Amino acid sequence: MEKNDPFAATIPAPTAARPLLGLTILVIEDSRYACEAMRLLCLRSGARIRRADCIRSARRHLQVYRPSVVVIDLGLPDGDGAELIEELIQTEPRVDVVLGTSGDLAGEEAAVAAGADGFLPKPVTSLAVFQQAILSNLPADRQPAGPRSLVDEEILPDLIAFQDDMAHIADVLDDPEDEKTLDYVAQFIGGVARSAQDKGLEQAADALTQARASGMSVHAATSQLAGLVKQRLTQKIAI
Repeated sequence: MEKNDPFAATIPAPTAARPLLGLTILVIEDSRYACEAMRLLCLRSGARIRRADCIRSARRHLQVYRPSVVVIDLGLPDGDGAELIEELIQTEPRVDVVLGTSGDLAGEEAAVAAGADGFLPKPVTSLAVFQQAILSNLPADRQPAGPRSLVDEEILPDLIAFQDDMAHIADVLDDPEDEKTLDYVAQFIGGVARSAQDKGLEQAADALTQARASGMSVHAATSQLAGLVKQRLTQKIAI
């Protein structure tokens, strides 16, 4: 729980059904779709969630509060999440659990090298995986008492959040600051596409990544990606 929380004494202990009760989880994530998944996972687990969409916002939050758990996306719009992981594990008193997350499996190595207690590969949709990643790193006195049945429920975020992500990245693509911005675009869309199981969008993001890595012209890959983003925005989603 947050150490500056005036209501901390009244927060109930964790239970078998809600094993993260009493914890506050700060999720540092720029994707609304990924954040919605985290919100649902926290809700099912009994944890409270606070959110930051960039490193700057996260640092402002951490100046005031110390959450129990911090989940950090490695690809953030204003910097590398691994650098924030390094900061957090060196800060005293230390946050109980620091986890990295990314849609890029190579991100696990970067998160662990930075000192993270664990890693959540995107899409993060399994309730059992989410809870275990946190519980396995908590002190014994913060664990729920007694046996606990492992409910492997899959969380499906509302697709309205997916469209919010498409609107955000469409704005970025309208006027990219420089070619490095395209690296962020490719990483962001790739992660969201994998979470939403949108293979066409994922392949287009990978094509942009490959074009940037090879030093080739990115015009065709960027145009294709922008077209797919626009297409996703015009699709009607049943609410």
